[in-house]
Amino acid sequence: MLSEIILKIVRCYQKFLSPCLGNHCRFYPSCSAYCSLALQKHGTGKGLGLAVWRVARCNPLSQGGVDLP
Repeated sequence: MLSEIILKIVRCYQKFLSPCLGNHCRFYPSCSAYCSLALQKHGTGKGLGLAVWRVARCNPLSQGGVDLP
């Protein structure tokens, strides 16, 4: 239930905010797509933890690259 709510928030972000902000993610897939995949694959607890850790690593000091949940 909680993961479904978080997924809806992520999808709204992807649809409405992300196009306005542009693509700045250093990783593939994007951080929001990673969040969706992590929640679907691992559930709310671990998926949300993985998503937060991914966003924390997405910064100018990171090399980026392919990173799948």
